[in-house]
Amino acid sequence: MATREKGYALCVENRGAEDLEIRKVYRVLHDKGAAAAGYVRVIDESGEDYLYPAAYFVSVELPQKAKRAWTANRGLAKRRRSSNEPLQRTGARVTRSGR
Repeated sequence: MATREKGYALCVENRGAEDLEIRKVYRVLHDKGAAAAGYVRVIDESGEDYLYPAAYFVSVELPQKAKRAWTANRGLAKRRRSSNEPLQRTGARVTRSGR
């Protein structure tokens, strides 16, 4: 069962998995069962984790500063996404001077 963060991985292939972006770094969770079967458990933008072939990724070690920025940006993105309200148009019209 995926219980703790393992690290980060760079996507190098997405054949049959169009939801993955090549050259994008993803967070990875530790999952012994998935690893034994040749898969890796990856967290996507929604915060959900999914299994993908391990061959689609290369493990990468991020500097501590990058890890902190990653964590901070994830929290901001979630807040921003959830507080988005539909835009409303006003009835105001802009007129040009001289007409």
